Amino acid sequence: MALWHYATAVIAAQRGHLFPWVPVFLAAGVGIYFSLPAEPAAGTYALLAATALVLWVFSRRVSEALSPLFIAAALVAAGVNLAAGRANNVAAPVLEWRYYGPVEGRIVEMDRSGSDALRLTLDNVVLRNVSPERTPQHVRISLHGQQGFITPLPSMTVMTTAHLSPPGGPVEPGGFDFQRHAWFKGLGAVGYTRSPLLSLEPPDGKQPVFTARRAISARVQVALPGEAGAFAAAIMTGDRSGIAQQTLEALRISNLAHLLAISGLHMGLLAGVVFAALRILLAAIPPVGLRVAGKKIAALGALVVAAGYLALSGGNVATERAFVMVAVVLGAVLLDRRAFSLRAVAVAAIIVLILRPEALLGPGFQMSFAATTGLVAVFGWLRDRRVPLGPGWLRPPVAVVISSFVAGAATAPVAAAHFNQIAHFGLVANLLSVPLMGVLVMPAVLTAAALLPLGLHALPLWVMGLGLRWILGVADWVSGLDGARGTVPSPESPVLPLLAAGALMLVLWQGRARLAGLVPAAVAIWLWSGTERPEILIADSGALVGVMTAEGRALSKPRGAGFVAANWLENDGDPAVQEDAAALWPAVSTSGVKVRALRGKRAARDFTGCDGAAWVVMNTVPPEGELPPDLKCRVLHPGLLRKTGALALHKGPEGRLRAITAREVTGARLWNTPAARTSQ
Repeated sequence: MALWHYATAVIAAQRGHLFPWVPVFLAAGVGIYFSLPAEPAAGTYALLAATALVLWVFSRRVSEALSPLFIAAALVAAGVNLAAGRANNVAAPVLEWRYYGPVEGRIVEMDRSGSDALRLTLDNVVLRNVSPERTPQHVRISLHGQQGFITPLPSMTVMTTAHLSPPGGPVEPGGFDFQRHAWFKGLGAVGYTRSPLLSLEPPDGKQPVFTARRAISARVQVALPGEAGAFAAAIMTGDRSGIAQQTLEALRISNLAHLLAISGLHMGLLAGVVFAALRILLAAIPPVGLRVAGKKIAALGALVVAAGYLALSGGNVATERAFVMVAVVLGAVLLDRRAFSLRAVAVAAIIVLILRPEALLGPGFQMSFAATTGLVAVFGWLRDRRVPLGPGWLRPPVAVVISSFVAGAATAPVAAAHFNQIAHFGLVANLLSVPLMGVLVMPAVLTAAALLPLGLHALPLWVMGLGLRWILGVADWVSGLDGARGTVPSPESPVLPLLAAGALMLVLWQGRARLAGLVPAAVAIWLWSGTERPEILIADSGALVGVMTAEGRALSKPRGAGFVAANWLENDGDPAVQEDAAALWPAVSTSGVKVRALRGKRAARDFTGCDGAAWVVMNTVPPEGELPPDLKCRVLHPGLLRKTGALALHKGPEGRLRAITAREVTGARLWNTPAARTSQ
């Protein structure tokens, strides 16, 4: 009984500080939905909705100590339904077979693939002998081979002959699920073409924002050539197609890649510049400044400019999330509330989760809210404790150092988990770059955008170029330092949730009990430090095999399946490239297991025995009934792997290997199983 009274007293002591927990429990429900092994029946959602409603009603009738528990349970149930509703709402046809033939569609997006090829996203798609009901709403095609006969333009209707396939599943069990990602992006097929792109119809003018973005990007890169111009186009319009892969790599290694994406930093700096400029302008005119609420007018003006920036940037998920956060802050100013508080961060997180619950699984959401929560918590603590930051002239640089350190520390585990690397000199690079972004680059962005219609954008772009060349120089210098990039293996699935739970407990809970957050954080670090990568990895096409050896993972071929190879090596925390890893083949795993990889129809046809291997992998389906009888090895080929997805073999008890398939991990969900889609 005493324990019960103590527990209720602890919860009661949190009154007034519980609102920031709302998005936490909402996110827990979203996470539960995405971790389910199968798509729930439609009646389950009705039951969850009724349960949430009942819990909410009971929360109004029980004691103040118990009420938060009922509300938390209701939020979890609501989060499950929220994610399920979004998943069903974006449902669209997905190509269920490999297709080769003519592809016709209207260009709605242009970017670059990992191999630096121009990549087009098309809508209004037409495929030969495919009914409209089975035709994907959007397809994405990379342009290879001899191109350049036409210049792709926004909303132009084009045609080519392309190879298309359904979005692929994870390259290994538990890896990044591209099928799920494509489902929420509305991509029903992906592929490539080596045939020239042809124009069927000129731009239809129905995408004015996309057209304006491309036109502005082109003008910016003409006025400011080179990588600085491509950088400027990226932060002004979201068009990153001009950035070279070498530049992207340098920015990633130096932890400056966040400066390239239009995210919270850019949106916040732009809104801050507009807000400050309007306040100064209104205060400089005494008859106006004394009669109007200058602070609110400045906030409203900054909100309008931020909305325009959102539209100009293309409105991708990261920019949309950044706009929501800025809008919440400026809305707090308009309502005379504290702009920077954990409540404001919670409101922004709730809005994002309602609009795009799938964002919870992405590094963008996790890193942006980790950084924002950490910054608000630390600077709130400094403000409440009245910790001096030095004399007035020293406070801005001290604040920048603290901000960079806190944001870097908060996002480092997330970045390491998703990207398998640690930027050892990221703090130095950010200290040398972020201040310049705020005082020079973003004001120049605003000025250039305002003067662009008048043709007077050359001077502000030149000023912007000075800052961007400095940032690129810092990226090149830092990325070239010895030990600039550290690598770590991908953690097991519980690690990030445990780290998040521990960090949230430390930040949001009031009182000494917050130190309990150290327990899940410590468990997460212990699990991560003991991560064991699979002994053997087999691609879902049978085209690539990876065997863990004492020298690192050996790959079955030096070229081809490059995306799969790169992901396997990154997840191992291995900085090697595919060619180097292939030099270790043929290989025997650290458990003493031998694997054979057979390529081509002739090799499959000539296969007569295991030759001492425990596993034999073919990249083609063997002739029916022609596998030798009484084989002492397991034979895998695309016909089998299409059903299981990628395969991972882990060390089991007594040295035996335990097989896990990608399908076992992902389950039968809307985005990977036609039967699950038709049952909804």
